[in-house]
Amino acid sequence: MKVLLIRHTSVDVPKGTCYGWADVPLAATFPQEAAEVARQLDGKHFDRVFTSPLSRARRLAHYCGFTDAVADDRLREMNMGQWEMRRYDDITDPALQRWYADFMHLPATGGESFLMLRARVGAFLDELRLQPFRHVAVFAHGGVIVAAGLHAGLFGEDDAFSHQPAYGGMIEMEW
Repeated sequence: MKVLLIRHTSVDVPKGTCYGWADVPLAATFPQEAAEVARQLDGKHFDRVFTSPLSRARRLAHYCGFTDAVADDRLREMNMGQWEMRRYDDITDPALQRWYADFMHLPATGGESFLMLRARVGAFLDELRLQPFRHVAVFAHGGVIVAAGLHAGLFGEDDAFSHQPAYGGMIEMEW
C-alpha cells in the first residue's frame, strides 16, 4: 500500500508559539499554498483519504476535493498540554528544559511525549495496513508525519525531524 502523507499549510500564530492540539488559524497565504497542494494531487486516485480532526488539516483536505476524508483522532499533532498557545520563551515550567534535552521521551507538562504520539500514529498505520487499500492519502501535521516515517522505518530518531516536510509538503511511503 502507498500512503501519501500531506502536511497542512502555514499557520497564523506568532513565531515561537507552542501549539499542537490547539485549533490554530491558517495563514493568509492558505489559498496559494492549498492551490499548489491541489495541483500536485491533481489526477491522483486514492482508495481512502484520512485527515486529522484539526481544522488546519481538514480544511486542506476539503480544498483539495476530499470532502469525504475520514477524520481520525490518532492523526492529531502532539498534545503540548499546559504549554499550548504559549510562547516557548514565556514558559517558566522547569520541565521545559528537561523536555528540550529529551523531547523524544519526555512529555510536555499535562501533555504527551513524542513516544506517545508515535504509538498512536503507529496504531493507526498498523490498522491501516490490514485494509485492502492500494493508495491512501493522509492530511496531518509535521510531528505525525515524522512519527509515521519512524514507524515505517524510513529514517532513524537521530535525524527524524530533518525529514519533516515544509508546510504543504508531502512524503510518500510504501506500507
